[in-house]
Amino acid sequence: MKRKIVLLGATGSIGDSTLKVVRANPDRLEIVGIAANKNWKKLAAIAEEFNVPNVCISDEAAFDEGRGAFKNAKMFRGAEGLLEISTLPQFDTLVAAVVGTQALIPTISAIKLGKDIALANKEILVMAGKFMMAEAKKRGVKMLPLDSEHNAVFQCVRGERKQDIQNLIITASGGMFRDYTYEQMKSIKPADAMRHPNWDMGVKVTIDSSTLANKGLEVIEAKWLFDVSPDDIEVVVHRQSIVHSMVRFKDGSVLAHMAPPSMTFPIEHSLLYPERGNPILPSVDFSKPLALDFAPPDTNRFPCLKHAFAALREGGTATAAFNASNEVAVANFVAGKIAWLDIPTVVGKTLESVENGEVGSIEELLERDRLARIRAGEIVEKLRG
Repeated sequence: MKRKIVLLGATGSIGDSTLKVVRANPDRLEIVGIAANKNWKKLAAIAEEFNVPNVCISDEAAFDEGRGAFKNAKMFRGAEGLLEISTLPQFDTLVAAVVGTQALIPTISAIKLGKDIALANKEILVMAGKFMMAEAKKRGVKMLPLDSEHNAVFQCVRGERKQDIQNLIITASGGMFRDYTYEQMKSIKPADAMRHPNWDMGVKVTIDSSTLANKGLEVIEAKWLFDVSPDDIEVVVHRQSIVHSMVRFKDGSVLAHMAPPSMTFPIEHSLLYPERGNPILPSVDFSKPLALDFAPPDTNRFPCLKHAFAALREGGTATAAFNASNEVAVANFVAGKIAWLDIPTVVGKTLESVENGEVGSIEELLERDRLARIRAGEIVEKLRG
């Protein structure tokens, strides 16, 4: 039987890779729903190619402009439509590839209906990991990690006893500014931060990679996915992005997962798990010289990673504040309102100044998220002078 998929974020980079996986496995995967924010023309092409019966355009103006292009699909509109398409009865797996927190309520709602989640959206697990993982455990839902790092850990620990794991080793390319001096960092522009040396990703993820905030989000995500403490997670810089993560065991041995830097590998593994899919791209070529190097990250030059570990150790809503303040800082950097070096400053000052503590509901969590964004915005204004 085909595994039926609803794909949130169909027009983004994760969406593109997911479509490649579906094209390579047409006898085992079927897309029954797609969603995007504004790019209705690309969404219409996807709907036509895959004969998708359910389509959501979350931007209201884009919906009005493009709805006529979808002749044979049921249409869903806005934030309410995103929730509706995520809770359709006739699918198995929700691919959560929408950037930011807008996927939180749709994803949790899908979990409550027993849908498996293929998770590419780091922010919602960073923000609401306690609620999402508790609900997934209660419903017997599989949380399938699409990030290459977490998918690598997932594959390395399969069949192993949890008590035999010493720590998780998350690899980082180091981003495009890994060799920059502090003086060079002062003149970084948004266009510079959008050019990743190894990966083809969206704007937000690429900029997060440049500050190592993305790795911080992945550290927090790993805590929830694999139920480990902050002290059991290590980050190493690996420039080649061939080893996607490693797991060290108590006997001292280390298992590593290797693949070329393409999201098609973790996406295919997750969507077809526990089976393996058809080849999409060539594997690692060992017939040619291949050098792999590893080094510890410099958290003095890239303090966002340090802030992430601090928030994770503090617990409560600190990780939600980390995510919220980083989103605000990145948006203002892209808009040219603050410098690249201001991003970790906004994050750090927000974490120092917002209220932290445990919350008992998603509604309370969203309120803390809102307040953290307001505080981050105030810090941005002070930095602008």
